[in-house]
Amino acid sequence: MTTNSTASTGLPDAPTRLLLGGSWRDARDGRVFPVLDPATGSVLAEVADAGPAEGAVALALADDAQAAWAATPPRVRSEVLRRAFELLLERTEQFATVITLEMGKPLAEARGEVSYAAEFLRWFSEEAVRIDGRYTVAPDGASRFLVTRRPVGPSLLISPWNFPLAMAARKVAPALAAGCTAILKPAEATPLTALLFGEVLLEAGLPDGVLSVLPTSTPGALVEPMLGDGRLRKLSFTGSTPVGRMLLAQASTRVLRTSMELGGNAPFLVFDDADLDAAVDGAMLAKARNAGQVCTSANRLYVHEAIVADFVRALAERMSALPIGHGLDEGTRLGPLIDERARQKVESLVRDAVERGASIVTGGERLEGAGTFYPPTVLTNVPRDARILAEEVFGPVAPVVPFASEAEAIALANDTEFGLIAYAFTRDLDRGLRLAEALEVGMLGLNAGVIANPAAPFGGVKESGLGREGGAEGIDEYLETTYVGIGRPR
Repeated sequence: MTTNSTASTGLPDAPTRLLLGGSWRDARDGRVFPVLDPATGSVLAEVADAGPAEGAVALALADDAQAAWAATPPRVRSEVLRRAFELLLERTEQFATVITLEMGKPLAEARGEVSYAAEFLRWFSEEAVRIDGRYTVAPDGASRFLVTRRPVGPSLLISPWNFPLAMAARKVAPALAAGCTAILKPAEATPLTALLFGEVLLEAGLPDGVLSVLPTSTPGALVEPMLGDGRLRKLSFTGSTPVGRMLLAQASTRVLRTSMELGGNAPFLVFDDADLDAAVDGAMLAKARNAGQVCTSANRLYVHEAIVADFVRALAERMSALPIGHGLDEGTRLGPLIDERARQKVESLVRDAVERGASIVTGGERLEGAGTFYPPTVLTNVPRDARILAEEVFGPVAPVVPFASEAEAIALANDTEFGLIAYAFTRDLDRGLRLAEALEVGMLGLNAGVIANPAAPFGGVKESGLGREGGAEGIDEYLETTYVGIGRPR
């Protein structure tokens, strides 16, 4: 694969090829699929289209390389990741441009994603040398316990389109740090970023066979045979809950080790003692970032009835002022949705809420012209049976619902099958601690609209997933535990 940037876009030079264990190859029969710019609808590039044959090759290469990579000294694995961290930052502008072109987010946000992704490489380069075990005396004194940890083995990593670099790095970095070989399957909409990421890892010194990057237009055909192959030992997936359920069912036939970061329906609670300006700032971060296409996006905004009118007024003013346009245009704060299907879903949720009695304060109508843009929208008087309060919006729409008491707010927040993250704004520390214990979520943003950090464990409860990514916990997902019972020394 030749990936010298063109001067105008930073895109890889065509033809874009598959990364199969350290070698760049065309797909069998020259199959390709187009990658579109969601802001214009134009074709950015054609990408090699991996199928079952390429999946089989990638898995064979991963299996062949596993023993040697697992035996590679942790310091060596650490240095590969550290070098990749440095290379990624050196190529920030190229990566940011590609992310913006194929995903749509504003260039400033894309630069932030590159920095965020790089931090996963740095964090797990440090964790690679801290994989430990323990040696203890049994409680009865009759034996000794030796507990060791080793890599799970070849891992299939399925990353989403909304953060095409950061989510890939959040999976690849701990897998490599733990000593696992990996196959990365990026989202169909955003393969160019993943291919460039693979190139950086090779340049950083990753040995042949350790990583493959397989874009595909037929994910089921590519993934299902690998899930049934005994050489695959681990599946990590970020995406929707329905797809996660399907993958879990397929993985269950072999009791495959799985990590699932699935859908969210985040409640955003604003109490009457909150700093209103801080709450609006937090809502803008939790709602408008990435045009609302974030699993941690504030999906349901519950605001105390004493301040709801002031909150809605301030939020609508801020939302309606967001400059909309192509992500490469200077000053753009809100880019397009990823595709027309995504826009139609957002439209249907808004339409349903309005038909049930909700009022549009700002936005609410699609923007005409090229691209899949949808305006920032604020809804009030949203009835509690509206679909928009039950389904993940994945768009720049903020439905606001008043509440009267803390108990009511908690009940409303927990009234969902999802449990990824919640947000709460209050000056009352005791209330904050009560919420941390009462809300059924894996994460809580307390007086903060963004809390994701490579050094912290990311993940949810209920139907929002299994396992954690990031933090000291992130590498655990790629390690097995072995217990050795030792007779008492004589």
